[in-house]
Amino acid sequence: MKFLCDVHISLKFSKFLSLKGFETIHINNILNSWFTKDKDICNFADQNNYILITKDLDFKNTHFINNTPQKVIRVVLGNISNNELIEIFDKILIQLQEYEQNNKFFYLEIKKNENGETLLMFI
Repeated sequence: MKFLCDVHISLKFSKFLSLKGFETIHINNILNSWFTKDKDICNFADQNNYILITKDLDFKNTHFINNTPQKVIRVVLGNISNNELIEIFDKILIQLQEYEQNNKFFYLEIKKNENGETLLMFI
């Protein structure tokens, strides 16, 4: 799997994915850094087969309206620590890897329910 981390995803999280053996790029290190337009992020992700990890609702809209980016993970967990986000992803990486192998176009939201349990909502 290859990941592209959007501007509101921490560099620490991006490094975690790299240390787990996944090719991972943070938007701050490519294109026009945090000034990169959403359409350019979408194009880069699709052309290079990256899964975009974002907190931005705009990418949900473009995924379903324009079919880009083709692979999106949207983090909808509110203000959580980097360590908590890393812990959540550490638990789901195998499941995510299996899903990505069988689906070349997907949207996933990571949320918590009212009991604080993490939910993966593949749409």
